[in-house]
Parts: sequence; structure tokens; C-alpha cells
Amino acid sequence: MDRKKDSARKIRFTDTSLRDAHQSLWATRMRTDDILAIAETVDGAGYYSLECWGGATFDVCLRFLRENPWERLRRIKEVCRKTPLQMLLRGQNALGYKHYPDDVVDRCVALACENGMDIFRVFDALNDPRNLETAMKAVKKYGAHAQGTISYTVSPVHTVEKYVKLARDLASLGADSICIKDMAGILTPGAARALVSAICAALPEMPVQVHSHATSGMAAAMYLAAVEAGAGCIDTAVSTLSSFSSQPPAESMLAILESEGYATDLDLKAVGKENAYFRELKSKRQPASSRKVEPVDAGVLVHNIPGGMISNLRSQLAQQDALDRLDEVLEELPRVRKDLGYPPLVTPTSQIVGVQSVMNVLSGERYGVVPQETRLYAAGYYGRTPAPIDAKLRKKLVGKEIKPIDCRPADLLKPGLAAAAKELDPSLIKAEEDIISYCMFPEVALGYFKWRAKPEGERDPIPADAEEAQSASAPAEKPAADPAEKAFADLGRALAGLVRASLGGEIPANAAALPAAPVPAPSSAAAETEKAASQDAGGTLPAGTPVTAPLNGTFYRSAGPGKPEVAKEGDTVKAGDPVCIVEAMKLFNTIKAPCSGKILKFTAVHGSAVQKGATLAIIG
Repeated sequence: MDRKKDSARKIRFTDTSLRDAHQSLWATRMRTDDILAIAETVDGAGYYSLECWGGATFDVCLRFLRENPWERLRRIKEVCRKTPLQMLLRGQNALGYKHYPDDVVDRCVALACENGMDIFRVFDALNDPRNLETAMKAVKKYGAHAQGTISYTVSPVHTVEKYVKLARDLASLGADSICIKDMAGILTPGAARALVSAICAALPEMPVQVHSHATSGMAAAMYLAAVEAGAGCIDTAVSTLSSFSSQPPAESMLAILESEGYATDLDLKAVGKENAYFRELKSKRQPASSRKVEPVDAGVLVHNIPGGMISNLRSQLAQQDALDRLDEVLEELPRVRKDLGYPPLVTPTSQIVGVQSVMNVLSGERYGVVPQETRLYAAGYYGRTPAPIDAKLRKKLVGKEIKPIDCRPADLLKPGLAAAAKELDPSLIKAEEDIISYCMFPEVALGYFKWRAKPEGERDPIPADAEEAQSASAPAEKPAADPAEKAFADLGRALAGLVRASLGGEIPANAAALPAAPVPAPSSAAAETEKAASQDAGGTLPAGTPVTAPLNGTFYRSAGPGKPEVAKEGDTVKAGDPVCIVEAMKLFNTIKAPCSGKILKFTAVHGSAVQKGATLAIIG
């Protein structure tokens, strides 16, 4: 590949308007019909590829839009015959947010190829090559383009040398190209020049693509530096769907690159028509809350937190009546990231680090409350951390219930396809793709299948626009302090909902599985009985030590449907033993006994909302 800058060198553009751009700005609320109305024009605009699938789109189609994501892919491919289609694949996490068995990942890739996918951008949140092996192998096996991805971040252990080693590892896994994924928009022009140059020198025949977000305001300058260093393709969106937390605008990057002597294949007339279409669609699809976001967030250069994560933190704190403590959380977050081995802040590690930071601030004790996801992360179930976690802290985080591992996490997972097929009602399944949807998001997919099975006149209506979709997707919460903060909470809640669906599924037996969705409350009769039992006629409770909620959330006595209760009334427990669960900020927090004794009574109702400080049980 000739990487010299001359008039003959052509720079390619990947259009993210159909996936990452509207995920970043419109809460992923673009419909399939929205895409099809402009697909022919986009297909003829001269892009290298069209990113139109993967990321959060799969979940959102099922959960909010009541669309079949596989049907979306098929219909786009029917129209877009000139330009390759591209997707974001989360390695062993596939289309979800946790590790899936190898057979599920393999079949997911196979069906994506059969339905029209051409290019798979495969990444892992920890840059652990072991978590990329199965996905990369499957992409190659089914004849598609495997783009190995570097999740870029900054830390003492993330050096150019380490990134070049990762690029070599990706090449050994069969990568057809390398993508540098700058999800927070923190890659500086100088760092990009050094990194791209080093990769090009190490792998002279390997095409390099660069992906960034305009959050910090540096992305356009960084793209130019990367191209000058040898990158041959960049990610952009049409101007209406660009900038802010999205990608740089295609039109501007075209002008910049052509002024520097580079050639492109873009048809500006077609790009202009595409942009005009999305400008008209914007008022219908963009949530009002996201219009209030500042065009540039220079703070990301300090805290390295992606824009979506900031809004998520605001939402979480609003739910806890603690928005005034956001600055404390932003100060705590880099410390937690360091403690956890400097993971890149991308799904799902961004949620783990962010929520743990909130817990540390609100509980008043660092790691006094540790969500199950943090425990599993520290125990190795998400993969190898970039830097080792301090042995003493790791022991505290993991606890006694989970066995730490050093192997590839997916090696501990049993095959999942056959088991999933047996669990499903055959009358709800229309195609094999439905089984994969169920494997990714069991509760969400089932909800969609049941909705789909109803006669059209009996189906719940689909929200007409983004604002309705957001309000319909989340339970009511106490309004934020003012309209602006409420707007941030709305956006954060929509983004957090995408994470919420990921918390279930199969986890190795020695790691204790989590529920896939809010645990169903007991039957109404059982709930009434339990409620009555929690309220003495005289309004008194047994004498003893209360087990209290460390924060606002939902109280559960079991870890999921069909799972045994964490503890029962009458059980004898030691100080530190698990007693119950409080779900808060989309993660599950095991509440431990403050002292030794017998559990005399549970005073909260399974599946009910509880406030910080509320008594959940009495130990005597």
C-alpha cells in the first residue's frame, strides 16, 4: 500500500450516519423506513462502506422500535448493492454486552453474513486478543472482511509499543485491516501521527482506518494527521448528523483533504442530498435533550470520559437525588480506573468504572458497595486487564463467592444455541435469527416476539418519536432539579437502558449469574402476603440490627428468575454474608449483613422500590 502523500493517493470515507451518528446524537432512534428512504442515494455517494448495523442498534430495534434488526439488515442490503455494509461487533460480546458461548458468536456472524453484512469491525473493551479470536475466525470463515480494532485510551500502560503489539496480534488473527477506535475523542494529532506511523511501519501492507468522535473538538485535525501518517480511511457523518459526540462532518473533511492534495471518491451532490434528508428528519428523531449538549466538551481531555458516559452519570446521580455530587464522581472516576487496571472506557467497562465511582462517592466508603459486575471484572471474567489490579484490592473486590480465573473467559461457557432453542416457544419463532436475538437479549427478544405475534390491532403502539420512545422505555423517577438537568437525565436514561439489557445470560457457575432484566415480583397474592408480613399490626419491627439500603434502587431477594433467595428468614448469617440485592444504576449490588445473627424478618417487598437508608431486613 502506497502511503506517500501525493495527488494519486485516495482517501476513503466510511459513512456512520446510519449507525454511530444517530446512536450518538439521536439515542439510536432512526427507523428502518427512515434509512430505506435515503439508502439509494447514500449507496451512490461514493463511500468506502456504510456502517449501518451493530452497536446499540440491535437492542434498540427490538426494545424500543419493535423492529426485527435482521430484517433491517436484509432490506438495506436489497437497496445498497454498490457499497459494502459495515457493522460493529463486540468480539466475544457479539451484539450484546457480555460474553457469549463460541457457538452463539459463530452463528451470529454466519447469519449476519447471510443477511448482507460485508465488513465486521471487531473490538474488545479490554483489547484482550483472546476475546477476539472466535469472532475474527468466524468472520474469515464466512468470507467477510475482518477489521481488527484497537480501542484507544491514554494511561501509563497504553504505549505506542503496546498498541503495535496488539496490531500484530490482530494481524495474526487474520485481520484484513486495522481500525484505531478513538471512542472518547481524545487521540491528539501528534499521538495519531506517532501511532499510525508505527503501525504502518510494523505492518506495511495492512490498511489502517481511523474512527473518532468530535467531543473534544480535535477529531478533524487528528484525522488529517493520521492520513498524513499513512491512514487510508476515516469515519465521518453528513454534517447534520456530525460533530458534538458524533463523527466529524464528511463535507468538511473532504474539503480539508482535497486542499492537502488527496483524492476522494465522494459525490458532493449525493452527500448534499443525503444531508438535506436528515436535516428534515432531525426534528422528528433527535431527542430535545440531546440538543442541549455543548458542541465541544474540553473536559474529556482531562477525565477521558466519553460523552454518552457523562450523560449516563448525570442520570444515575439524578435517580439518587445527588446531581450536586457529579464533580466528586468525576474526580473519583480516574482513581477507580487506575485501581481497575486502566481499562479503556468503552462498553461495558465504562459502565463498570462509572457505576463503581458513583457507589464510592454515595456510600461514603471506597469499595464499600461493589456491584457484581465489578467483582466479575476483577476476577477475570471480562478478560485480562491492561495493568494488574493490586492483589489486596482484587481480593476485596472479588470476595468469597467468586473464583478468580486467568483463562479465556468464554472457555468456561457451555454451548448456548441448543439450550436457547429448547427454551423458546416454537410458535413465537419465525427464523433461526430469532434464536440469536434471544441469546443476545432474552427478555427483550421475548417481549418483541410476543408483541409481533399479536394481531396488528392488539399490539401496543410504537412511540412516534424519540421523546415518546424514551419516556415509554423507563419507569418514572423523581424529576431532576431543573429542566436542563431533567433533559440530561432523559438522555442518560435512554443510553443506560441499552446497558440494562446486558446484565443477564449465562455466566460460569462459579461466578453466580445475574438476572437478564428486572426480576419479576412474586405473584400478587404472594406479594400481598409478604407485604403484610413486613407490617406488624402495631407498626413495630423486631428488635435487632437493621440491614439498610445504601442507595435508592429496587429490592430483590433472589438473583434472578428461578434462582434461590440470597438468604431466607431464619437463616443464621455472619457479618459480611450476603442478605439481599438492591439494583441501582443498572447494576446489581449485593447487600451484606452488618453483623452476625439470625435474619428475623425482611421488611421490604421483593421487586419494590426502596430509598437510601430504608430498612430491608432485621438481624437479631
